[in-house]
Amino acid sequence: MASPLQSLLDSNRAWSNTMRNQDPDFFERLAQQQAPKYLWIGCSDSRVPATQIVDLPPGEIFVQRNVANVVSHSDLNCLSAIQFAVDVLKVEHILVVGHYGCGGVQAVLDDRRLGLVDNWLRHVSDVAIKHAGMLGAIDLMTLRNTRLCELNVIEQVVNVCQTTTLMDAWERGQQVSVHAWCYSLADGHINDLDMHVTSREGTRTAYESAIERMFIVQGTMR
Repeated sequence: MASPLQSLLDSNRAWSNTMRNQDPDFFERLAQQQAPKYLWIGCSDSRVPATQIVDLPPGEIFVQRNVANVVSHSDLNCLSAIQFAVDVLKVEHILVVGHYGCGGVQAVLDDRRLGLVDNWLRHVSDVAIKHAGMLGAIDLMTLRNTRLCELNVIEQVVNVCQTTTLMDAWERGQQVSVHAWCYSLADGHINDLDMHVTSREGTRTAYESAIERMFIVQGTMR
């Protein structure tokens, strides 16, 4: 009896054959211990595939995804991914990646109820409340979504930097940096938000500089 997901299984076999034809040793190498340089913390949105949009093959990025790319200090799933990536895999870069037009962010802006996920989106609501002045000065909703997507990424970078895993890693001299990115579904481009943190001491300065740039950008849009 054929599987109800036979089309996906067929696509898997076709992909496997293509990869073997292109690189006969690909799966043999992939089966060995993974050694990615990057941890990607992104949104669960199906339109934002981590490795594909930076053109890297499987095995190059360790991925943790959730609705609206939130890093919560009570989320053991995300914290465990960070700890494993930093302590075991020894990643060199942690990328917090939001995307413009995020549905979770828009739900917060619309004050719209979606169900259980509303509890999770309270984290994004907290960001919106913290930056209410900046967001309230934007009339066009699409631009307000853009700004809150960026602000959310910046705040989640701070949350990553404040985890015990990162603080311990930096204290022992491990070289690991945290970065803020936002992806555009419109053209496939990643926008570097120019927030790069390499130490516990540098977190506040990087944060304040990133927020200041938000104000500058907003001023030029008027």
